[in-house]
Amino acid sequence: MFTVIKYVHLTSVALSLTGFFLRGLLMIRGSPLLNSRWVKVLPHINDTVLLLAALLLAVMSDQYPFVAAWVTAKVLGVTAYIILGALALREASTRRMRIVCWLAAMAVFGWIVSVALSRNPAGFLAAFFRAIWT
Repeated sequence: MFTVIKYVHLTSVALSLTGFFLRGLLMIRGSPLLNSRWVKVLPHINDTVLLLAALLLAVMSDQYPFVAAWVTAKVLGVTAYIILGALALREASTRRMRIVCWLAAMAVFGWIVSVALSRNPAGFLAAFFRAIWT
């Protein structure tokens, strides 16, 4: 069962990034499609599946935020990603700021994935920190 939930989670992660990337392109182009109902609703459905799968995986593996450092890092990263995503797709006042937030959100997403793959709270930034402190 763990493996099934893991693949549901991974599929939802891929769909989330793909959807966010495409919505960002629609935002950059100023497409009216960005305001269509299905473009607004589908990401929420996928993100709900993603969150439920993540919670199940945490419980099944006994790895929780504020207990496992890498899980805490992922939760904080997801929070930053959500804030940047909201700024990118609706809240930022200028097109330039929306694009900057969109790019920053995708960078944070990449960092979250690197944390998950390495189980290191620094993710891909670990090499940077090693270079500074050695």
